[in-house]
Amino acid sequence: MKKDEFVFLPLGGSGEIGMNMNLYGFGPAHARQWIMIDCGVLFGDARTPGVDLICPDPSYIIEEKDRLLGLLLTHGHEDHIGAVALLAPQFDCPIYATPFTASLVRRKLEEKGLSDANLNIIDMGARFTLGPFDLEYVTLTHSIPEPNGVIVRTALGTAFHTGDWKIDSTPTLGPTPDDTTIKKLGDDGLLAMVCDSTNVLSDGESGSEAGVKDSLTALIAKQEGRVAVTTFASNVSRVVSICEAAKAADRSVCLLGRSMLRIVDVSRETGLLPEGLEFVAPEQAGFLPRENILYLCTGSQGESRAALGRIARDDHPDIALSPGDTVIFSSKIIPGNERDIYSLQNELVDQGVKVITEKDEFIHVSGHPCRDELRKMYEWARPRIAIPVHGEARHLEEHADFAKELGAVHAIAPRNGDLIRLAPGKPEVIDEVPAGRLYLDGVRLLPEGSSPMRERRKLSFGGYVAISLVLDERGRMAGPAVAMLFGAPAETEEGGSISMLLEDDAEDAISHLSEKKRLDDAAVEIAVRRAVRNRLTSVWGKRSVLSIIIHRTER
Repeated sequence: MKKDEFVFLPLGGSGEIGMNMNLYGFGPAHARQWIMIDCGVLFGDARTPGVDLICPDPSYIIEEKDRLLGLLLTHGHEDHIGAVALLAPQFDCPIYATPFTASLVRRKLEEKGLSDANLNIIDMGARFTLGPFDLEYVTLTHSIPEPNGVIVRTALGTAFHTGDWKIDSTPTLGPTPDDTTIKKLGDDGLLAMVCDSTNVLSDGESGSEAGVKDSLTALIAKQEGRVAVTTFASNVSRVVSICEAAKAADRSVCLLGRSMLRIVDVSRETGLLPEGLEFVAPEQAGFLPRENILYLCTGSQGESRAALGRIARDDHPDIALSPGDTVIFSSKIIPGNERDIYSLQNELVDQGVKVITEKDEFIHVSGHPCRDELRKMYEWARPRIAIPVHGEARHLEEHADFAKELGAVHAIAPRNGDLIRLAPGKPEVIDEVPAGRLYLDGVRLLPEGSSPMRERRKLSFGGYVAISLVLDERGRMAGPAVAMLFGAPAETEEGGSISMLLEDDAEDAISHLSEKKRLDDAAVEIAVRRAVRNRLTSVWGKRSVLSIIIHRTER
């Protein structure tokens, strides 16, 4: 007999901040229909050398893609849309987004030659049906235009997927949160809320963009030399606030950085920029008096290739800063970027530039809810089931406990791959499906744990050593061994050549083999590898990636 279930399945973003990918399913276990909400990325770091982007492994849903009815995007941050162009061809389903988010996604699709993708632009507050799902977008506030929650109504109950949000009653761009719709969910009886957990460990409220605008206006007005401000380009309300603060201080604005230019272009295209907002080209900005220019830059996280990084290295073709100038970091430090940001700030200080951060002035607020905002959301929505997402393990567990304090009957802190039955019956994890990561290596997506990733990490730790051997038909050395070292020291502590030691060890190892074994490449490789590895351990203390290359001369 048919037995419908309403289930929730995170494939990314639960147990980590970023790489969001969430699925809702409805129907019997053998024939569920699905919708996906968000399809994001993480950025590579020192632990993933050569990898720029990391995205969830969607293998589970690809196997059921015939029943995947649509991909809904909540907003335009990279951790929610960054993998769309990488994975959408495998999903082969319609994509739904509001105008600003859709414009960002369209550019990504076109870059990948996917201009024919089924991208559907919907209005804020849109309501539509996909199979058994009655879906409605709910307007929220966040640090990017057009942030949305999604109401997922089914015959077995309703879930509210918040996406990323905060409660800002005085946003500088866009409407206030649609609390009326959320309160009605609570009045009608909300089954489950799947909710942002990023700031659950922080008391109070995240703060309003209006307050940041006032503070920036006063701060910029006090500066005397050139001013450069760096912020997250996607925070269009902050970008507009900075531009208006510059205008109040009689400063022209020069945009620097590709992502800044792209976001401003999309904002203008979708009608989000105020009328009359104009910018000065970089090649013209240098001719303006120092007190009449403001540079709005990418690079708030210390990215070396971003505009501010190039300026700090005095490597920008058009822009330079000098003593008496000021750089304002209207942003927070994303965990993991501390070293890069501090290095960037030190480079600026070494040039005599004054650096001002959110630790010095009120020039940044988070886009995610702190505890008081979470409390208010739970008062509005009153879900029976709380499912924290968008957080590390410590965030999810704390959020689950907090949700119970706020009235939720059940709280489940999932990890990627946990298949949770919301209804019927008691909510619980009923299965664990495959969930992993894919690494964008050049133009290829490689699975987590693939050999190139493992080998590259080994290379970053111990370098690479190759030993080239030429043996004749009787297994005797036909020429001297050659050692090549990459990422390994050239000399011992006493000043001797490590490559020469390795070459001697390789030849000595071969000389101690019987003639029969010298004719066996495998035996030669084992003997030489053992001798070379022992020498590296004694003179360096590390194990390099090691290749033994054997050439045989013909008779």
